[in-house]
Amino acid sequence: MPPTAELKPRARILLKTLVERYIHDGQPVGSRTLARHAGLDLSPASIRNIMSDLEEGGFITSPHTSAGRIPTPRGYRLFVDSLLTVKPLGDPDRNQIEAALRSNNPASDPQRIITTAATLLSELTQFASIIAVSRRREPSFRQIEFLRLSDARVLLIIITEEGDVQNRILFTDRPYSQEQLTRAASHFNKHYAGLTFEAVRPRLQQELSGLRADISSLMALAVEVGNETLNAAGQQYVVSGESNLLHTPDLSYNMERMRELFRLFEHRTELMQLLNLGHHASGIQMFIGAEAGVASLDECSVVAAPYAVNGEVIGTLSVIGPTRMAYERIIPIVDITSRLLSSALSHP
Repeated sequence: MPPTAELKPRARILLKTLVERYIHDGQPVGSRTLARHAGLDLSPASIRNIMSDLEEGGFITSPHTSAGRIPTPRGYRLFVDSLLTVKPLGDPDRNQIEAALRSNNPASDPQRIITTAATLLSELTQFASIIAVSRRREPSFRQIEFLRLSDARVLLIIITEEGDVQNRILFTDRPYSQEQLTRAASHFNKHYAGLTFEAVRPRLQQELSGLRADISSLMALAVEVGNETLNAAGQQYVVSGESNLLHTPDLSYNMERMRELFRLFEHRTELMQLLNLGHHASGIQMFIGAEAGVASLDECSVVAAPYAVNGEVIGTLSVIGPTRMAYERIIPIVDITSRLLSSALSHP
């Protein structure tokens, strides 16, 4: 089978038609259906030969012994990259998004407008939506404290510049007395208060040789855990419409996979990994199946776009649904929502 870029025009037309019919009907597509809808003057035998080539190339597959074929993730990828005809978003949907976002006052409650956008996305697509909000600056700390819990466990207490308190348990390779812990915290606060943990790291590395050995490893561990803690605490997201997936036939038939999806929505680490995929893109990004790098999304597609405040990208909004989704409609909904959200959050 030739590489994707060298597919002959007839093969590309048949693949486009097959994907469109499968998205519309939800049934494997046979050669007779393709002959009716592709607009090509080809015999059934010629169509079967081309389909055989497409299957050999990994673009389509047969789900069972029937003559019909369905797209593979590779087939969907070629379709959305070069064969898809995106439909402009209709005025009613666009006006609904714009009116809802502008009815909120972002200056007083930006979180509310982001929640509204997530709800709109899930309602218009009938899938799940997630909007991530990134920090606009690295978090710094005002003070830390260490509290001895046992020989191998120490409680790290972090107070941020905004007054938020975060607690994490450190598992140490040696026991520390409370006196040692108090001394370590005092040194840390005296020399590093007001900095980010990322900024502390190189300074601490330079000073470790001058610190007493009994607290140097503790200080290094505190920097690593503190940095991870504040980074995670500073990342926020809004999820809407998870229950829509329960009514999506392509997903709801497999309840174990559905449970994995719902666990994904509850786990910050994997969810932020997913949302960060589209953060540095300049426009729409699509991740089909395994492309997202999250096992529970193997049968799903993610359509994502960044949004900005006064030109600075601060987060990502995305829609999660089955691979068999109406991409020509979902893409403009995500695109327009990201643009209107950026406009609503920015100062005039």
